[in-house]
Order: sequence, then structure tokens, then C-alpha cells
Amino acid sequence: MQRLVILRLRSNNFSGHIPIEITWLFSLRILDLANNTFSGVMPRSLENLKALTTTVVVLDIKDNPFRELYRGQSNNDSLSLVIKGQVLEYKENAIYFMSIDLSCNRLVGQIPEELSSLLGLVNLNLSSNFLSGNIPYKIGNLQLMESLDLSNNQLSGEIPRGLSDLTSLSYLNLSYNNLSGTIPSGHQLDTLKTDDPASMYIGNPGLCGHPLPKACPGDNPTQEDLARWHEADSTHTDFHLGFTVGFLAGLWIIFCGLLFKETWRYAYFSLFDKLYDKVPVFFLSLGNNGSENQVQTKQVL
Repeated sequence: MQRLVILRLRSNNFSGHIPIEITWLFSLRILDLANNTFSGVMPRSLENLKALTTTVVVLDIKDNPFRELYRGQSNNDSLSLVIKGQVLEYKENAIYFMSIDLSCNRLVGQIPEELSSLLGLVNLNLSSNFLSGNIPYKIGNLQLMESLDLSNNQLSGEIPRGLSDLTSLSYLNLSYNNLSGTIPSGHQLDTLKTDDPASMYIGNPGLCGHPLPKACPGDNPTQEDLARWHEADSTHTDFHLGFTVGFLAGLWIIFCGLLFKETWRYAYFSLFDKLYDKVPVFFLSLGNNGSENQVQTKQVL
């Protein structure tokens, strides 16, 4: 089995620990154990997967145990792989694809630092487990990484800034963990999921900064924030200016009407005289009611 290139055992009822012997498969390029009930920690000797530690693929198809699948006997022969959040079909070139998918199991413990030595990895999916601890600091070494899914775990700590160095990355999902601190930005991270970038980080109450709405303490306003504030100030200024102009225009119309319309002047001053006559009577009645209430209170006492 030393020449085994693809090991795909997904969607079975396998349980127990992942056998350490898997890391003795030096030619392995695709490891898919997703949708099982594997438990325990991830193997620590992942650097033994020599085929995944190089960025140069050298493969002798005729010595591959899976060669019959790719001899072109049928145009429908293909291999389904879950990458970038979707199922993709690969044919002959699947054996050149480097992937580890351990998603939807019951794995615990930390993500081994040895993963950072698998420089040929294109896809890494560890989602929907119970992994804890920090994301490996040197994960930025995986320059060929196109898809990284660590969602739905119990990972904590800050997001390594090295993620912004993954220039090939086109899919990232770190949602629903216990990550905290400032979300790194720059380079490739600013181009991912432009339609909804916050979805990559939701479910981490401790995270702050763009693209989440939660600002980090001491953050300096970005150009985007300044533009929003300027737009808000402009809106408030336009509102006050419009209100003032409308008030002055209405006042001027009333003044001109009183100046040139005799009927308006007569009605205005008649109303003013009536109000002038009623105001003293109103306050006098209030005083009388107060006196009567005092008399009634004394009588009760």
C-alpha cells in the first residue's frame, strides 16, 4: 500500500481513532475520511505524508493501485470531492489534487502544527468536529492552499495573520468557533466572498474589525468609515438646511399674505383679540377652582 494515492472512506460508520498507520502512506495525496464517527486526536506524524509536503507532483500512473479508474475506459469515470463548500467532480487529474478532508467527525484536541509542513495541500477541511486550541501559527506556509474550512469547532485565540499570505486562497470558513481579536486583512483575504465577507467569521463573539460590524477597541477609522460618516453628516446638513429654507419660505408667505390681503389681516387680528380676551378668563377660572378645592379639603378635615 506504499504507493496508494487516494484513500476515500467518507460517509461510512467507521469509529474509533484514526489509525496512525495512515501516515505511513508516503504517496497519499487525497485523504477523505469525512462523515464518519472517528474520535480522538488527529495523528501527530502528518509530516510523514511525503507526497503532501512537496509542491511538485511526480506520479507514475502505471504503478498506482487506482490506475484502472483513470485509464479512460468510460467518459463518466470521476471522483467526487468536497472543496470550497461544494461537491466537485474530478476525472483523470484527481490524482494530482492534494486534499485532506476529516470533516463531520468527533475529533478533539488541537490541530497539529505538523500540518504547516504539508506545503502541497490545496484543500483542508476539518469542519464540524470538536477541535480546540489555536489555529497553527505557521498555516501561512501553505502557499498552494485554495480552500480552508475550520468552521463549527471550538478553536480559540487570534486568527494568524499569516492567512493573508495565502495568495492562492479562494475559499475560507472560520465561522462558529471561539476565535477572538482583530480579523487580519490585506492581500487575498480582502478578495474572498465579496458578496458576504462577514459570513466567513460569524459565530465568533470575540472577533472584531472588518468585515464584521463590531469595531475593535482603539481602531482608527478606515477610509470606508470616514466616507460613511461624511455621508451621514451630509444627510443631516441637507435635512437642517431644507427645514430652515422651508420655515423661512412659509413665514415669508404668511407675511406677504398679511401685507397684501385685507381679509387675512382682519381674520388674524380678530383671532388675536379673541385669544387676548380668553386668556385672563382662563387663568381666573383656574384660580377659582383651586380655592374651591381648598375649601372642600378644609371641610373634610
